[in-house]
Amino acid sequence: MLDYDPYAALQALKPMPAFTLTSADFAEGDELPLPLRASGRGAGDRSPQLSWWGFPAATQSFAVTCFDPDAPSGSGWWHWAVANIPVTVTSLDADAGEPGGLKLPHGALVLRNEDGERRYVGSSPPAGTGVHRYFFVVHALDVARPRVDPESTPAVLGAQCFFHGLARAVLTGTAVNPDG
Repeated sequence: MLDYDPYAALQALKPMPAFTLTSADFAEGDELPLPLRASGRGAGDRSPQLSWWGFPAATQSFAVTCFDPDAPSGSGWWHWAVANIPVTVTSLDADAGEPGGLKLPHGALVLRNEDGERRYVGSSPPAGTGVHRYFFVVHALDVARPRVDPESTPAVLGAQCFFHGLARAVLTGTAVNPDG
């Protein structure tokens, strides 16, 4: 596992308050359960259940992302990126990240992940790369809809979350390739 924490680095650039993010599927620092892993070996690419509270009253919308900074790419790996979640929505059911976003709130925008798909893709660390961290993040935003084109990358959404962020909630899971 690498020591670099991209959200600590962002916090150093623009301090913002934290709020609470939990999951019925795993706790902070836990290994991600098999259903949340990438397809194969009995896994199912199922996004976790997420619930959040304690965000600022000025929040107008949320974005949800899942990022692996430990991927051997030099730029990490985006597993999921969703914008335009209404402020009235404070949880997502398990498997809300299914293809097509049908289990997401009306109007939510799902961007393409690193696999080029508009869905959650589970953890799948390559053999020999050690333990990977998966940062599930809910961003509380000061706009109802960040300026993100449907063809934008998750990194573009990340920049919008930085500039329009009021607060951030982070929940980190881990995974390692069972083959080493």
